[in-house]
Amino acid sequence: MLSRLVNDALRPSVTRASMSSKSKKKAAKAAAAVNNESKEPEGPIDVDKNGNVRIRIQAKPGAKQNNVTDIGQEAVGVAIAAPPQEGEANAELVKYLSSVLSVRKSDVSLDRGSRSRHKTIIVTGSSVEKVTERLKSEIANN
Repeated sequence: MLSRLVNDALRPSVTRASMSSKSKKKAAKAAAAVNNESKEPEGPIDVDKNGNVRIRIQAKPGAKQNNVTDIGQEAVGVAIAAPPQEGEANAELVKYLSSVLSVRKSDVSLDRGSRSRHKTIIVTGSSVEKVTERLKSEIANN
């Protein structure tokens, strides 16, 4: 049903001219839903549905010192001076990011990826601009 509505929405207007107004509305909604689902975030730092800042992290545990290495298209690279065992690197990552972003440790939480190098961090009480600026200044300082 959904694919038929999407196909109807994408057909030339000559075909839609014969559709009822209800069908046109359904087709437009279906096409909008498909377009919204295919949208990818433009960078590793964005806002989640609750208005909190979401940061996609590529963790590099076992480094000599904590460091933000780069801000790429997919993720922010962060070297962590803790081994990837028993959540030590995750705790160190949260602690380090809270100090870099100048927020309380309780405002930074691990949302996804507790056992992966690809992690999602949620920061409350900040904005995308502030987070991006502070991460870039941390890269410049190291």
